[in-house]
Amino acid sequence: MASLNVSSVVVVLFLTCGAVMATKENDQIIKKNNCESKMGLPCVQEAFTSIFNTGSISNKCCGELVVLGKVCHSALVKRTLENPLFKDLNPATIIAKSIQTWNNCLALIDSPSPST
Repeated sequence: MASLNVSSVVVVLFLTCGAVMATKENDQIIKKNNCESKMGLPCVQEAFTSIFNTGSISNKCCGELVVLGKVCHSALVKRTLENPLFKDLNPATIIAKSIQTWNNCLALIDSPSPST
């Protein structure tokens, strides 16, 4: 239950510009690229869970993540890591999981569909 509450807080951070501790660089990237409006809430939750907790991301949400773009994806993950709620997480581990999620989604989206 506690992880659900943490997930809810992070989703709010992904969807709002109110992360007080965020660096100007990440905020500028997020604002300039309109990052916070490119993914639906269910997919934001899936992506967050796959990076910050233990979970997987569906094909549909992988598609939304790829449309979001790597620049937005990286900036949102870095901004989330700057939040004091996540001070106990190892940034190197989270960045590695973030890259792994991105690469897995990119490979999935780039591969031809077997249902043709």
